[in-house]
Amino acid sequence: MKQLIQHLKTGETLLEEVPVPLVSRGQVLIQTRCSLVSLGTERMLVNFGRAGLLEKVRQQPDKVKQVLAKIRTDGLFSTLKAVSRKLDQPLPLGYCQMGTVLALGEDVTDLRIGDRVVSNGPHAEVVCVPRNLVAPVPDTVSDDDAVFTVVGSIGLHGVRLLNPTLNETFVIIGLGLIGLLVAQLLQINGCRVIGIEPDETKCQLAEKLGITVIRTGPNIDSVKTVLSLTHETGGADGVLITASTQSDNLISQAARMNRSRGRIVLIGVVGLALNRADFQQKEISFLVSNSYGPGRYDAAYEQEGHDYPLAHVRWTENRNFQTILDFLAAGKLLVKPLVTDRVPFLEYNRIYADLTGTHRIGSLLTYSSTVSLNPLLQLTEYHYQPTNVTIGLIGAGNFTSAILLPALKSAGANLKTIASAGGLTATLLAKKYAIAQSTTDFRHILDDPDINLCIITTRHDSHARLTVEALQAGKHVFVEKPLAIHAHELGDIVSAQQQSGRLVMVGFNRRFSPFARKMKALLGPLALPMNVVVTVNAGFIPADSWVHDRAIGGGRVLGEASHFVDFITFLTGSRVRCVCMNAMGPQPSETSDSVSLLLRYENGSTGVINYFSNGSKAYPKERVEVYSQERTLVLDNFRRLKTYEFGPFSGLFGRQNKGHTEQMKQLLTQLRTGGDALIPFAELINTTQTTLAALQSLRENRWADVGPIGMEQADLLTTDGV
Repeated sequence: MKQLIQHLKTGETLLEEVPVPLVSRGQVLIQTRCSLVSLGTERMLVNFGRAGLLEKVRQQPDKVKQVLAKIRTDGLFSTLKAVSRKLDQPLPLGYCQMGTVLALGEDVTDLRIGDRVVSNGPHAEVVCVPRNLVAPVPDTVSDDDAVFTVVGSIGLHGVRLLNPTLNETFVIIGLGLIGLLVAQLLQINGCRVIGIEPDETKCQLAEKLGITVIRTGPNIDSVKTVLSLTHETGGADGVLITASTQSDNLISQAARMNRSRGRIVLIGVVGLALNRADFQQKEISFLVSNSYGPGRYDAAYEQEGHDYPLAHVRWTENRNFQTILDFLAAGKLLVKPLVTDRVPFLEYNRIYADLTGTHRIGSLLTYSSTVSLNPLLQLTEYHYQPTNVTIGLIGAGNFTSAILLPALKSAGANLKTIASAGGLTATLLAKKYAIAQSTTDFRHILDDPDINLCIITTRHDSHARLTVEALQAGKHVFVEKPLAIHAHELGDIVSAQQQSGRLVMVGFNRRFSPFARKMKALLGPLALPMNVVVTVNAGFIPADSWVHDRAIGGGRVLGEASHFVDFITFLTGSRVRCVCMNAMGPQPSETSDSVSLLLRYENGSTGVINYFSNGSKAYPKERVEVYSQERTLVLDNFRRLKTYEFGPFSGLFGRQNKGHTEQMKQLLTQLRTGGDALIPFAELINTTQTTLAALQSLRENRWADVGPIGMEQADLLTTDGV
């Protein structure tokens, strides 16, 4: 997809080809229909980028002080490198976006795919925005009107800070886009509005909107004119400044045209060398407006989705968005007269080549409906060189002690260090299994050059983070399922694995069971379409268990049902294309553990996973049925394999074997002798994507596609795969 960016170092304004962002928890993925160019804000960014170094210094005096301080502490060369790196980071342009919802992150339940919404997203074909910065558009509001919502909210917050009452008189200095919106909002509040503006086109438009206009010029004294128009009150009740200038004169004028105890609100950018006498004699209040309103720049509100209680904060930035949309729907706020040009997104330079044009007020960028939504790329599968294997274990819980360590011991593993948060369990296991070291700091494992395989068996919410850190430390990784519990974590893992070239293996042990291997051999080497039904009598887990906590355990679909997605992938020889999930109960949640998953595979195979927690303990835990070419396989609890129409071979019976020991033996052998990964990395990613998509399917009550994985940086892969 394409996004508009500003290079601060070169001054270029460019459309950059970037990967489609991954939607994360609490976020909304939106395909853009139109966006609004905020001429004032974007002009400053573009002009700063196009300015020479000395002009940049002049425009940013505060930054110069920081640079000088850094030179004193870090030296000239280090400081110059830091400044150069900062200028090399391009900035996205735009913050007034309107489009259609493409996907919803976890916890976003009040929107639907296909909804028209507005957001503060940049000029880009697809944007990903936190839910609190998104508002649904009423059906009666057009795209071109709705795109004014965010900039309108900037004006609305300034108006709220003025605290207008009926029949008060307010002055607006600067009748650009925000100024004209503010004027109408004050009129909606029953106020008289006086506008001050030098540009004749804007003055005429303001007069059509019922605004009293003062045209500034060399022979016009704006202060005296305002005082004359408001002689009955001794001045205006308040002044709102939306202009942009380096001069200190506007703030002085605003104070002098105010009545006693009047108020000033600054939305624009002006010089702020205040004259105390201007303010002290009249006891004038002065406030600087903070963008769209309460919540702006608060990470807890914007990024984490924690709303402010309405009783305590009546007007948040999102509620301001909704208010503007309500005014648009009611026809009270008129924005069509403010649209001066509509330009296709790919022809952006028709606007950005000359942002100083006074004829422009509201410039719209329009977008094509045909956008490639491929988030990136074909993953590189590595061929690994032989190596001696020394293992460090992070995690010393029940699974490690009961299953994993006996399997590793049977496989002849060389175990050097084991880590646990408390230290006691790790120490006891170290003594039991002759592990040389125990520690409470897993970084000892990551920092140890002798250790080249890191095994992770901690709680689910730490799997992705530890996997990334281990890969970045140059270790191969074996991590228990799930690989990740959030989509953005998956992108981080892909990035780290593709950069490091190290092996990632997930504890999908069932495909290594002798029963599974026999089933695969009977089905043959061709990946022919088949139907696979898996029934899991999972058993009850109390509701207060950490497993059910979406933020810690992720829920049993991510944590356990992923086993059976991988198992069906193994049997079919294909990857999942889309998934649909249903759950028991009138209001199922993402952590429901009595669910059914329907899977469609790329080769035409289908899978059904019935994962139930409400069955009898007397009934076997796992049953797998495969139907293919008028033949049937039935695997009962990994103890008995029964075949139908497979020639003389009728079945296999033995002790229960879910493949834990075989998996560890094959993993160590593969690392020692070299070769390809036992499970292709793309399959591991596909399995995790499938379970995440299953949760999306449940939220949105529809089939969910399992698309290609994306990364934030498209240039992580080079032609040699490193």
